[in-house]
Amino acid sequence: MAYALVCWFSFRRHSAYRLAALGEAVSNTMFGFLRAYVLMALWAYRPHLGGYTVTDAITFSFLTQALIGPVQIFGGLDLTERVRTGDVSIDLHRPADLQLWWLSDDLGRAAFTFVARGFVPMAAGWLAFDILLPGPGRWAAFLLAVLLAVLVSFALRYLVALAVFWIHDARGIEGLMLVCTLFFSGMILPLVAFPGLLGTVAHTLPWAALVQIPADVYLGKREGWDLLAAYGFQAAWAAALLGLGRLLTRAAHRKLVIQGG
Repeated sequence: MAYALVCWFSFRRHSAYRLAALGEAVSNTMFGFLRAYVLMALWAYRPHLGGYTVTDAITFSFLTQALIGPVQIFGGLDLTERVRTGDVSIDLHRPADLQLWWLSDDLGRAAFTFVARGFVPMAAGWLAFDILLPGPGRWAAFLLAVLLAVLVSFALRYLVALAVFWIHDARGIEGLMLVCTLFFSGMILPLVAFPGLLGTVAHTLPWAALVQIPADVYLGKREGWDLLAAYGFQAAWAAALLGLGRLLTRAAHRKLVIQGG
């Protein structure tokens, strides 16, 4: 019950900045058009690249822009700064699990950004290019894929935040995480366009669970057993990374270094 309340209050807290969310949605939409025209040029040169049609590629552009907020492509957790300043000592003394507390907070944030920043890019793409709009069944499958993507995203960002217990400055690792997220998630270019070994490796890394898999589910590229395999891939990475996060949380309890506080 406590974690449900944390999730709800996180949703309400983020909903207080509606104009900022609208501005971000408009910005994401503009970049959606830019990416759409780039991919249209690429698919004109290489039709059916990676099994995608040009309509799939355009839909991918706007869909991935809509996912920027929920899976938090840019940015980390507020926990990172709390560890750096030492305020995390208060969190550790709460009668609540640190990881579950911040996961609940992140789920509330993701739910709001999905609503506030997700529909504008998709609506613009549909009006301008008549992008694909799936039926209710595929929408449900897509929403589950997005939920699993949020879990993987949180697990990765939580590990970055915990690293500050040991390295005290997360800027380097945050920069590395951003590069990996942009390149290996499919945010810059669909992973289906990656050639040979690079494509194989990219599809096995956890970042593929953030954007590429939800997009494939939305586009109907994952159905039947392949859909279950996609869910399994996301769930396996979520479980592994969350498990690692739990181990590091226990280690952090034993190594609390407070700087500047």
